[in-house]
This record gives sequence, structure tokens and C-alpha cells, in this order.
Amino acid sequence: MKIYVDASARCDGDGSEFRPFKRINEAAKIAVAGDEVLVKPGIYREYVNPVNSGTKEAPIVYRSVEPLKAIISGAEEVDDWKLYKGDVWVTRINNGVFNDYNPYTTPVYGDWYFAKDEKHTGCVYLNDKAMYEVDSIEACEKAEVYKPSWEQEWSVYKWYAYVEGDETVIYANFRGKDPRKEKVEINVRRECFMPKKEHVDFITLSGFFVEKAATTWAPPAAFQDGMISPHWSYGWIIEDCEITNSKCCGISLGKYYDDENDHYFTRKHIKSPTQMERDAVCRGQYHGWLKEKIGSHTVRRCNIHDCQQTGIVGRMGCVFSTIEDNHIHHINNMMELGGAEISGIKLHAAIDVLIRRNHIHHNTMGIWLDWEAQGARITQNLLHDNDVPEGSIKLEGGMESQDIFIEVGHGPTLIDNNILLSRYGLRLATEGVAVVHNLILGSTTVVGAGTDCEVDGRSQRRYTPYHIRHRTEVAGMMTILHGDNRFYNNIFVQYYPVDNNESKESPYYQVVGNHVWDEYPTYDEWIARFDMDVEKPDMDKLAVPQFDHLPIWANGNAYLMGAKAWKKETDKFVDADTEVTVELVEKDGFYELETNIYEILGDYSNGIITSDILGKAFEPEQRFEERDESDIIFNVDFYGNHRGVSTIPGPLAK
Repeated sequence: MKIYVDASARCDGDGSEFRPFKRINEAAKIAVAGDEVLVKPGIYREYVNPVNSGTKEAPIVYRSVEPLKAIISGAEEVDDWKLYKGDVWVTRINNGVFNDYNPYTTPVYGDWYFAKDEKHTGCVYLNDKAMYEVDSIEACEKAEVYKPSWEQEWSVYKWYAYVEGDETVIYANFRGKDPRKEKVEINVRRECFMPKKEHVDFITLSGFFVEKAATTWAPPAAFQDGMISPHWSYGWIIEDCEITNSKCCGISLGKYYDDENDHYFTRKHIKSPTQMERDAVCRGQYHGWLKEKIGSHTVRRCNIHDCQQTGIVGRMGCVFSTIEDNHIHHINNMMELGGAEISGIKLHAAIDVLIRRNHIHHNTMGIWLDWEAQGARITQNLLHDNDVPEGSIKLEGGMESQDIFIEVGHGPTLIDNNILLSRYGLRLATEGVAVVHNLILGSTTVVGAGTDCEVDGRSQRRYTPYHIRHRTEVAGMMTILHGDNRFYNNIFVQYYPVDNNESKESPYYQVVGNHVWDEYPTYDEWIARFDMDVEKPDMDKLAVPQFDHLPIWANGNAYLMGAKAWKKETDKFVDADTEVTVELVEKDGFYELETNIYEILGDYSNGIITSDILGKAFEPEQRFEERDESDIIFNVDFYGNHRGVSTIPGPLAK
């Protein structure tokens, strides 16, 4: 059945073509498997709560009839402004509009939030741009430049709010503009499209413009909401949408609400943050975290931008999902929020998640896979300018920037055929990673570090789970030994100058290349310590290598303009002298790479890499393979072009 919605209809109807509903949520109440909800252009200022599931064969489809012309907004327009003083105006909002959730009294705060506890989930928007919150009328009047901002010229547009009786009073500095003549909105709803209950499966959301919701801080051991979220469900498709101006997260593929574990550290303090994360993983099994019930979502061809925590967030609910062909950019650029959950894409437990062909740029961080990136694959993505811009200062409590961060996982995690152009390329506080056929202009940081804590002089190891192969069930837990990494057929370029003396354990280490693994053994050196020819080896003796670093593999990599090779790598290409040029050029909405790298490489070539060459990640004993357990043969490049019988380093076949 087709159900019609039209915000401009004369009166609310019955969902038929000639008497459409005026609100999407009315359709969401009656839509069942196989139905298609067709939404006409217009602004839908509402929260949509789908109540019924579709099926794999007959999903429920919500479709914007004209792409991006049906707008689901979490905001309301405000034109009742009165001049207060100078450029500052004031309005009073009756609290009834917020129902039981007032964004202007709800702080952005919780587990893993490191910035000052002074921002709220509310926001004021001037002509579709978020203004900056301050903590007093005086600061609103002064309208000083906010130095951590990535767009400091805009940071002088300020707002301040407080509750007085049954009203929320909002002051805003519009810098000479008259808010009665401009488009001014405030966010009032927490989400835009998200079922209240769990397990509303097989929903497709196609072609909508989704904006301006007062989402909350979404750490991994807490309820994670986004403007759009499946909410602990299965088989959603979110496609061809534009998603912008979420206070925290654009899309959440994340965690359900668990009262006993929600913001545990913030509320109770008594367990370490790492322990509450282990608790969350194990409790997830009780709450139905199974391959057959949770995840397997698709997010494709979406434009996700100007959200202040993440473009896409997810803990456990993201498993077996595909995130492809999206444009994710300008995330956390306001720098009002700071903590360990900020990135273009930030996923925990990205088991068998495929992240491919995305364009990710101008974010605090590009992709961050934290804990249990087992079977995850990051492939054919373009990442650039995920760096703090010149003139901006680091926010106290803010995160460091890099293209890709893999943290405390046991693998196998695969990074292949990507173009990584930012100053810091890879942060690998983890093990069990294969890096194959990438172009990397930035350094590899936090090598051998970033996984354990020193508490009162004692090392507290961060034991993290690994899983039954291609499943969610926990197979075991282990600390991170570091190593067990493979580097094949990559191009490393010392493109940015080295202007500090940071160690390789630092997030600010700047010398590019695989030399950071020089102290790590080859496989032959490592396995020789285990007395494999002894029938009953000495357990105490073997305990030493069992807790030492795991081996490294490297072959066929190119090191240019001063990038340094692993000292044990035998087959490599090195040219330290020739100056490398790399320029990303946009032409008619498409990007080209103008570079002399391939002239420098000349006729250097190497063999085709396969799953058999990469082998198994050590701890889970799982191959670097497809989700269906079939082999990967790296015979196609960034564009999908065929490589032939031999290949050159980097993400391009020619």
C-alpha cells in the first residue's frame, strides 16, 4: 500500500493520494510491511516514531518524493525577538513546546566527555548555521572570537539561555542582523526519525533532508541517539539523505538504553571506565546482541555534515553494517564539545563492518574504530584535511586529529586502497591490522602505546574482547600486545615537515613510514622463541614471549621524500631525494589527484596480495577475509580497476 503525506495539504487526511496526512508520524503509526510512505516537499517539524517492522522481502519504505525536498526538522522558527542591548536580542519560549525534554537545561555531558561541563543540547540557528553558546549575558554581549573554532569569523555569533518560571529565556547576538527579518530557529526535539521501542526492523529512509535536533552525548556505555537511528534494530537502509546540524550525532547505529550501565562512570564512579565497557559488551549478549537480531544496516550516498560529535556513531548496534558512498565532512568544527567519542565515523565493536568509497574531510578525526574492530574493512575511501586548521587552538578536553584511528582491538582489521592525505595518517593503538595498497602522506602514531593505564605506579592492562569468528558472541578477552600488523604495497610520503621532537608513542609523532616498528620481530624471529620442536616446553620460559610484542610483516612498500622503511623489510622502493607533489583538485564536483608519484616509481612493481598472504590475526585466529568467509584478492584498485598479474604500490592500478 502507498501512504501519502503532504505538509501543504488543506487539512489532515487519511493517507490516501487525494487526502494525504499532513504529518509523517501519522503514516508511521499505520505503515506495515510492504508499505511505501511517499512524502511530498515541505518542512515537517516533528519527531517520527516508526512503530511497525517491515520484513527482508517487504521493508517499510519512507521516501521523499523529490530528493531532499521533504525536510524533517527538530527545530522551530522564532520571530518574536525584542532588542535587548546593542546587537543582542531576547525571546521567551514557553516550556510547553519542549514537552518533557528541554534542550536548554540538558547538558552535553557523560562518560568520556572531557571538555568543561558548560554546553547544552539546545542551539540557536541563524540562516541554517549554528551559533555559539556562552554562559552569561555579558559574554553574549562581548561576542569574542572563540579560538578553538575551525571557523573563527562565525564564532562571534553567540547565544545564552536560562529557565525562568515556565519560560526559557534566550539571548542571542546576531551581529547587526535583525532576527525578525532573518531565518532564526531553535532546536526543540531530541530526535527526528527514530523508533521509541527496540527491534523495529527493515525500515528504509530515502531522500530526506534531516536537520537541527537536540541529540545527546553518545558514549559507548550509554544510550546512543542520533537525529536518525534504528534504535537496536535490524536491516535498516538510510540512503540519499542530507543530515546536518545535529548537536551531537547525525546517525546512530548504536546502543540501547540500559539503566544499570547507562553513563555508569559518570553516575556511580566506582568502576573503572574500561571495566564498564567490558560490562556493556557482556550485558549486550543478554539484551539480544546477536548477528540474527541486531545490525546489518546500510548507510549509503548520504551527505552528513556540521554535526558536533559524530556524523555516524555506534556501539554494538553497527555490527555487519555497510557504510558506503557517503560524504562526511565538517564534523566537530565548532569545537564546543570535547571527548573520546568525536569523529566523522566513530564505532565501537565494528564487527564485520564495511566502510567503503566515502569522502571524509575537515573533521576533528576521520574514522575511529574503537574496541573489537574484528572483521572490519576500511577500503576505497578518500580522507583529507582532518587536521586542526592554522590559527585554531586545541580545545581543552578535545581529541587529536588523524585520518584513521584503530584502538584496542585484536583484529583482523583491514585498511586497503585508501587515499589518506592528512598530516597524521594512522593511529594504531591496537593489534591485528593489515594496511594494503594505500597512499599515506601522514605519520603513524601512538605505536606500542595508548592501550594501558598507569595507576599509582602500577600498570593496569586494558583487556578487551574478541569474538567467535563472524559472530557477536565473546570468545575471550586479552590485553593488547601490539604488533601482528601487515604492511603491503603502500606508498608512504613525508609530505609534511617534521617540526617537533615527539616520540612514536605520541599522537603528534610526525616521521612517516614503517620504521616505527623497528623493534618488533619478524614472524620467524617471533615463532623461534616458542620451542616448537620441544614436546613439553617450559611454561614459565614461554610466558616471556607470550606477553611480548607480536610480529610485523612488510613488503613492497614505497617510501618517498624521507619516509622511512621498516629496517627488516627487504623488498621496498626508496627515494628520499625527489620532491613529491600531491594536489587534490575538484573539477565539476569530482576530485582528481595531481601527482608525480607514479613517475617516481618508474617500473617498480610487486605481486598481488591475497587473504592467504595476510594470514590470520593472532588472538581471534581469524583470517583477513570477506564477511562471508571467502578470500580477498587485492586485484582491484581505488576505482575498482583491475590490477592484472602484477601491481605497483598505492591505491591506483596505473
